[in-house]
Amino acid sequence: MSVFLTILLAVQMISAVAMVGLILVQHGKGADMGAAFGSGGSGSLFGASGSANFLSRTTAVLATVFFVCTLLLAYFGAARPAAPSGSVLEGAAVTAPAPAAVVPVTPASGAAQIPSK
Repeated sequence: MSVFLTILLAVQMISAVAMVGLILVQHGKGADMGAAFGSGGSGSLFGASGSANFLSRTTAVLATVFFVCTLLLAYFGAARPAAPSGSVLEGAAVTAPAPAAVVPVTPASGAAQIPSK
């Protein structure tokens, strides 16, 4: 089960990094307006509209893979049996010494309450 979770986590991280890269490569909707007025941005590797279809579909596939991996990691993370005394706080509560009893101190006379320099 640990190998499966490691592979699932690696797929999630790779899809996240690839998705960030694809989103940064894509151009915004305002870039089409600039290309219409001759800014020279319309000539690309995929053509004028081919890059939008390819990149947006690839981003959608990677987003789906990312969300499926996230849901599976959450499901398998919650399904693990709790280890007995696996928590650091539980171990500290067992070994911590009991606090000593506090005895209030009362002054002997009124003169002891006056602060001295």
